[in-house]
Amino acid sequence: MSSHPPSTGSAIVADSLVKHYGDVHALQGVSFQVPTGTVLGLLGPNGAGKTTAVRILTTILQPTSGRAEVAGVDVAAHPHEVRRRIGLAGQYAAVDENLTGHENLTLVGRLNHLPKAVARERSVELLEQFHLTDAAHRPARTYSGGMRRRLDLAAALVAHPPVLLLDEPTTGLDPASRQDLWDVIASLVSDGTTVLLTTQYLEEADRLADRIVVIDGGLVVAEGTAAELKSTLGETVVALSFRHSDLALRATDVLGDFGASHSTTDDSVVSIPLRGGASTVRDVLNLLHAHDLEVGRIDLHEPTLDDVFISLTGTNGARS
Repeated sequence: MSSHPPSTGSAIVADSLVKHYGDVHALQGVSFQVPTGTVLGLLGPNGAGKTTAVRILTTILQPTSGRAEVAGVDVAAHPHEVRRRIGLAGQYAAVDENLTGHENLTLVGRLNHLPKAVARERSVELLEQFHLTDAAHRPARTYSGGMRRRLDLAAALVAHPPVLLLDEPTTGLDPASRQDLWDVIASLVSDGTTVLLTTQYLEEADRLADRIVVIDGGLVVAEGTAAELKSTLGETVVALSFRHSDLALRATDVLGDFGASHSTTDDSVVSIPLRGGASTVRDVLNLLHAHDLEVGRIDLHEPTLDDVFISLTGTNGARS
């Protein structure tokens, strides 16, 4: 997770956004803000409204009602101004496969009205930043999936946009390529870029996002830091495994003062909330030893974003 403090002011503001497609209510009054120089993770199950929100913020769609600002500009009133201030990278790499990496980025620069020499110079800078220099003069069709995704993100940055919207940017990438892209995003944010990130990878949101908004059924159902959302599910739990259920039952009685409970899914396991940190574990083991109760295994379980997501939406995974 990025560690820089939020700047004053918000680079993105969504205020009571509503979007209807006939009888389908994709958004039903979604509001959130992204402070300048921070990352907001937008999570939600299939059909939750994440991509609809991104399309409104990038001027692709008009909201049915509500308003939105990006970089201080109203998206409905001044869409062209908004487009000049944003970069967008979607789920699929939007590069011309027949052009080289250098030609792709130079073309994007020219489309953004950069002088030819400046566009070429910017292309060289970005190819180096995204570790694509060695492939600069190869057609994009020869690139791996991870290389294409990096080129797509580079294209979104040609015009130095202060706001970057990433709609599931690492979908389909292998773990190493995903890690590389995370590092690039973290570096951009440390330099002051504001990022709105929709993702199906909860680990990605946990790693990159300063704050997280969970959307379900077109509504915001939770908002906070990853730590705040996890804390809603309770404390870290110590799970003690015993050889058989009789020992576990005895241990539950002995450890009553620690809030011990007998597992409902495994009758040989006792769960204890870790309220006192490591000292709790030490005291528990000492007490069990005094009662001749031998623990076979000790596990720690902390609430994860997956747990939060399932709790809030009833689904496993944040696919858009």
